[in-house]
This record gives sequence, structure tokens and C-alpha cells, in this order.
Amino acid sequence: MLKFLFLPKHMDSKTAFITNSEMTFANHLDHFLARVGINRMLHRVVPGLYALGNPDKTSLVFVTGNYTLSFDTLRSALKEINAYLLVLDTKGINVWCAAGKGTFGTAELVNRIKGTGLKKVASHRKLILPQLGATGVSAYQVKELCGFQVEFGPVRTEDLPEYLKNHLATPEMRQVRFNLRDRMVLIPVELVGTFLPMLAAFAVLYLLGGWLNGLWLIATWLAAEALFFILLPWIPTREFSTKGFILGLLISIPFILFQFAQSGQSLSQQLMRVLPMLLAMTSLTAFLTLNLTGSTPITCWTSVRREIFRYVPIMAVMMGGGIILFILKLFGFGE
Repeated sequence: MLKFLFLPKHMDSKTAFITNSEMTFANHLDHFLARVGINRMLHRVVPGLYALGNPDKTSLVFVTGNYTLSFDTLRSALKEINAYLLVLDTKGINVWCAAGKGTFGTAELVNRIKGTGLKKVASHRKLILPQLGATGVSAYQVKELCGFQVEFGPVRTEDLPEYLKNHLATPEMRQVRFNLRDRMVLIPVELVGTFLPMLAAFAVLYLLGGWLNGLWLIATWLAAEALFFILLPWIPTREFSTKGFILGLLISIPFILFQFAQSGQSLSQQLMRVLPMLLAMTSLTAFLTLNLTGSTPITCWTSVRREIFRYVPIMAVMMGGGIILFILKLFGFGE
């Protein structure tokens, strides 16, 4: 961002930055890299006060985090609106997660208001915050500590133009949605984050167990990190771990049928070919899906903690059993 070359008299040249609502190629590239998890913690803007368009002392003040996607989503939604954007230092984390971690919080907001001299910039004492930041901000304390009134806007920035007509949010604006599009946005970063470990595991399985076992692993990985998000609402049970067990079993069926279709093998031989991978891949699917709880708005820490204590031991036993049987098979047991 560029600092103002010519600042309005009421602006503080030490803290004021200028921005606009246009998305450049560099912005889109930054968003793409963030979505696929490349340099994840480096996608941030400088915290401080930004002028969007040509605001004056009566212009609205919007608060956001310094994660580039949060900042860019806000400014692009405010086309043809003159406003101030107060950017908090959320360490490059989105507003919702930062609110839970405390970086999008009361203390940071109050300090940023004082540090930017916002009282000199805005003649009013009102701030519009994203609804998803409400868990980290105490409106009462903000008013008490610095005199600014907090107003929570809609969940999604795309609803801001309609919301600003009367500053009232409809029930739809307050609702956190997690539709197919929202879920599919998460797939690239999950795939990239586990790509190298899965590539190494594929190489080991291919060398020790053949192409079918390697293919089984790839299918499990894609199911857990991609197909799971697509099918999430339709997989029975509420717990992510049990959803993963179910998905792992379903993905395993074609491989099991193919193995049993091989001629010239006894039942014990067929079981020794199938059981190690079945145990290992089903537990791996459940483990990967359990780790996706933090990527969704439909879980909470207490439920995740309960799942960890209830199902991780089962996953460990299944994975350990699968590995032991796989080693025994390599030494010819059951052949």
C-alpha cells in the first residue's frame, strides 16, 4: 500500500494509508497462493488506518484484520463508498479465527484506535465490525475505554451494500452458511498441505506392496481431503471421525472387490492382501477428516476434544494393526 502523498488536514500522516476497491492481478495471485497454502502466514497487509476513496470526518469506519483476503474482500465490497478501514494486527489470520485466538480482540482494537488517532479523523464515534469478530470484541469495554460504539455488520461482506441502507441485518445476513462453494474453496489448501507426506507414503507402498496399494492410498487421500468436503452434509453421523470411517470403508470397497476377484488365491491369502490396507486406510481417512474440523464452522472445541479422546486410540490401534499385518505379509505370512 502507498502512503498518502497529499493528506486531508484531519488525517495523521504517520498512520494513514490509501487504498481502493480495485483487485489487481497481484491481488488475485496473492489470493490464489493463500488458498493453496503457499507462504500461508505471509499474506498480510500493514495494520493501521486506510482511506478508501475520498473519505471525510463523517465517513463510516470499518474494522477488519490484516489477512489479505479479509482486507481485500472488505474493500472490494465497498465500491463507490468513501470510508475508513481500520486494520487490526491479526498476525495474518482471518477475522473469525483471529477472534477466537484473541488477536482480533478488544485490546488490539482499542490500541489501534488510539495509535492511529482515529478520534481526530472521524467526527463520529461509531465502528462497523464483521459479525464473525464478535467473539473477540467486547462492545461495552470498547465504549468504556475509548468512547467508540461498536456495530456488528453482516456475516458476509457481499451483504454490506444492502446492510448500509438502514444498518439492519436480515436473518439471512446473520446466518453462517457452509454451502458447496464454501466447502470446495477449502480443498486446494488441504491437498497442498498433505501432498508431500502422501507422495512419500505412496512411494513406500508402491515399492513394498505394488501399484494397487499405492493407488488405494491416493484414493484415500483424495477422499479425505476433497471428496469429504463435497459429501459432508450427506455422510451420516455428526462426528467427523465417524464420517471418516464411513468414507474410508466406501472408498475401500472397489479395491477389496478387485483383490477378491484375483484367481488362484485361498481365502486366507485374500484376507492378508486386503485386511492390512483396509485397517490402515480406513483409520487414515478418519484421522484426516478429524483434522478438518478446524476448517469448518460446524464444530466446536469441546466436540473436537471429545472426538480426539474417543476415536484417536481406535485409529491408532487400527493403523498399528494394519502395519503389523502388512509387515507379516511381506515376510510371507498367510501366503
